[in-house]
Amino acid sequence: MKPRFLFFLICILYLLLQPSSLRAQTKYAISGTVKDSVNGESIIGCTIWIPDARVGVSSNTYGFYSITLPEGEHTLIFSYLGKQSKSVSLDLRKNEKLNIELGANPVFLNIVEVSGEKADKNISSSEMSSNHLDMEQIKSIPVLFGEVDILKTIALLPGVMSVGEGNTGFYVRGGGADQNLVLLDEANVYNPSHLLGFFSVFNSDAVKDITLIKGGIPAEYGGRLSSVLDVHMNDGNNKKFTVKGGIGVIASRLTIEGPIVKDRGSFLISGRRTYADLFIRQFGPAMAKNSTLYFYDINVKANYRLDEKDRIFLSGYFGRDVLGISGVGVKWGNATGTLRWNHIFSDKLFLNTSAITTDYQYMVDVTAAGNVFGITSSIRDYTLKTGFEYYINERNKMKFGLEETYHVFTPGDVSTNGTNLVPDLSIQQKFALESAVYVSNEQTLTDKLSLTYGLRYSLFDQLGPGKVFHYDSTGAITDSANYANHKVIQEYGSLEPRVSARFILNKVSSVKVSYTRTAQYIQLLSNTTASTPTDLWISSSNVIKPQLGDQYAAGYFRNFHDNVFETSVEVYYKDMQNQIDYKPGADIVLNPIVESQLYFGHARSYGTELLIKKRSGKFTGWIGYTLSRTERQFLYINSDAWYPAKQDRTQDVSVVAVYNLNERWSFGAVWVYATGNAVTFPVGKYEFQGHLVSYYTERNGYRMPAYHRGDLSATWHCKKKKRLESEWNFSVYNVYDRHNTYSINFQQDPNNPNNTEAVRTWLFGVVPAVTYNFKF
Repeated sequence: MKPRFLFFLICILYLLLQPSSLRAQTKYAISGTVKDSVNGESIIGCTIWIPDARVGVSSNTYGFYSITLPEGEHTLIFSYLGKQSKSVSLDLRKNEKLNIELGANPVFLNIVEVSGEKADKNISSSEMSSNHLDMEQIKSIPVLFGEVDILKTIALLPGVMSVGEGNTGFYVRGGGADQNLVLLDEANVYNPSHLLGFFSVFNSDAVKDITLIKGGIPAEYGGRLSSVLDVHMNDGNNKKFTVKGGIGVIASRLTIEGPIVKDRGSFLISGRRTYADLFIRQFGPAMAKNSTLYFYDINVKANYRLDEKDRIFLSGYFGRDVLGISGVGVKWGNATGTLRWNHIFSDKLFLNTSAITTDYQYMVDVTAAGNVFGITSSIRDYTLKTGFEYYINERNKMKFGLEETYHVFTPGDVSTNGTNLVPDLSIQQKFALESAVYVSNEQTLTDKLSLTYGLRYSLFDQLGPGKVFHYDSTGAITDSANYANHKVIQEYGSLEPRVSARFILNKVSSVKVSYTRTAQYIQLLSNTTASTPTDLWISSSNVIKPQLGDQYAAGYFRNFHDNVFETSVEVYYKDMQNQIDYKPGADIVLNPIVESQLYFGHARSYGTELLIKKRSGKFTGWIGYTLSRTERQFLYINSDAWYPAKQDRTQDVSVVAVYNLNERWSFGAVWVYATGNAVTFPVGKYEFQGHLVSYYTERNGYRMPAYHRGDLSATWHCKKKKRLESEWNFSVYNVYDRHNTYSINFQQDPNNPNNTEAVRTWLFGVVPAVTYNFKF
């Protein structure tokens, strides 16, 4: 073990043992799990409040909680919005185990809550720049083709911007699309999109909980600069067998879940498949009659409680996209697997250990003149991580752990059918080991002041075997060296402090501040606005230094009318080092010396986010507004001056409204507006060797037209028939037929070759959709 890791492990053990001396003999721990009484699912973020002690705690990702209280009589109130609260009184004379099941609350059956959180959690929690979403909320929002989509919903939050029309890619507070850590049951998802970004990989029927963290990122997360999107799958119903699904105009889905052993273990299998290719063949243009365009994916999960202290989980995801047209076939997709073990050491110490694998790859097959050649590229990870939660006392909750990830990068392999037209080519694989150790503590100092502080240390080793090149300032190779298997080529380490504080001003308002340093050792090479399957993931190396980010944020939070309305204003400033951009005419496709095509520089992003949310009643929703700037500075680009990043968008507005008319009908509406992204356009043209060549000057010196769109939806809940519950969802995307600009290309005017004309492309007009959902 490396000395630096040993030092931090010693620090962790010291912090772990130190608080034990402060325990009073008259205090005992109450611990247990909180579950849904209907399906046995663990409840994440259930609030356990003790009024007489004026303290509380929330259940963790696995429904576990622990709280230490003085000896004597106490009343514990378990509450979760949408569930019936439960009050338990006990005379505390020893450590107690208390497992709780919460049932549905009839008061909320016909009311869609905006989130399943404590009523004033946005005020009382030290968390900031964080959003928790549940599936009931997401399902009520109209989206493209009527398909419920997590990523499109996230893009409606302040500080989050969609990559483009219909696309599930997203930017957070000025960061790139690759600077978001996307996790599915702890497994890294490198490309969270289907069909070139029109759908996400997250099947709504298989998802239980979604958390987006934009700032104040806890120490247990690392590896990305901008945000964390933590998605947890349903565990499966351990009470009874159920089947649910949906049939839509573009895709259908089916989910089966049930007990392995009742109240002890359960399973879930959920699958989706689109059939866009069937419609294209039947109704599309002649050139598309023989085309292929679809995706499919499957989520599986099983869990089993071995005893009162041990539980194991096994989950996996597999998805593929298939696109074929005019002799070109492209396949791409993700595969993940997670094996987890939960262990309760004591009433205060909880362990989660996970072994994870993730694989993203794409394959391109091209047929021309009877010859076939294929291109394959991938990134594969193997991760082992262990994390502890130590509930020291009623005012301190500590987390600590470590993780190791082994990366295997396959930049590209080209194979042919044996002809000599295109020679076989294999760009050497690259290997890396990414490690981290962390410790953090949530501490309540007074009734008004609380802190969350932590430290993460990450270490990255570029490993052999491989041949490494060195370059001069022009990108020319100066020398090279060969490294043996597992030999360290380059090593980087980074200390990443994290701290946030909350100060309660009064019963209805608080202020919060945070500082976060993050390090990112792998990044995406893409010269397009939106992510494409053939984008290339590369690691830090002897040439590419790790990206470093420092974010400062402050916010004011206030609730109105007994927490029915939530409002917040947050400001942030983010500084990002060691960013990459491309040299003019850069060649990044199947280039074994791709590092020679890059420039390195800085970026900064700053802005203000406003959120007004109505969280209960028949009418719910929110208004989000973002005012921001994102700029970059690179040597040799724009005369070394700051210039707008491609994701720079000055203003972004989203309005989301949901109205529950009665038990049968509910309605949803969305309206969005955004100023255009920064883009580079040619300013002239010149002739070179008989060809017209476009002339560019300022990078990202122009703007796309402003974007705005309105969507509507209506859901009719059918009468329950025996065990069958069903509903019809009707939606209209882009209801007033706005032709938003997707791209602008420049070409010669066919009527006058001396002139150049701009050709604007838009994707969607009005898009109606119908979906039938069922459950039995």
